[in-house]
Amino acid sequence: MIIAHKKKDENIIEYILYMWQVEDLARAYNLDMDEIGKNVISQYDQPEEVIQQIKEWWENLVAMMKAEKIEKSGHLQVITNTVNDVNRLHLELLNKPNEAAYQHAYNSVAGLLKEFDNRSNNKFKNDIEAAITAIYSAFLLKLQGKEISEGTADAVQRFSKFLALLAAKYKEEMEMKE
Repeated sequence: MIIAHKKKDENIIEYILYMWQVEDLARAYNLDMDEIGKNVISQYDQPEEVIQQIKEWWENLVAMMKAEKIEKSGHLQVITNTVNDVNRLHLELLNKPNEAAYQHAYNSVAGLLKEFDNRSNNKFKNDIEAAITAIYSAFLLKLQGKEISEGTADAVQRFSKFLALLAAKYKEEMEMKE
């Protein structure tokens, strides 16, 4: 909860990746709040009122996952909506004449995104979902101790750099709305 709120304000891409990790962590504990409490919430060194807020946040997350029937796979609709909102900004930036640097950054990864999409069993709704999924997939492979090819590592690094630029543009847009 604490990390999620901070990431959402600072870097929307890191927030999405974090929330995907949280969903998978909840699944690892079979969406069982007793297990999440014992293995996750108990690790926080926070005052009791903050621990209670964290517990309620996890309870709400688990309830949403159950309600949306994503106990085994998938992402919360609110997170999917966030990905779609980031993609909305991406598409707008591609069409703005004064965003040549952004357009160049995207063009430098567009071929890799298409290649990743073609190789993937998923058919992604958009390039932003594909890029985030590539980064998350590489993260999961590393956690499993599996080898990542040099080409994949390079592509993930390039996707990360591109998404960092998009995250900064997203933050600027959000600050202008405040």
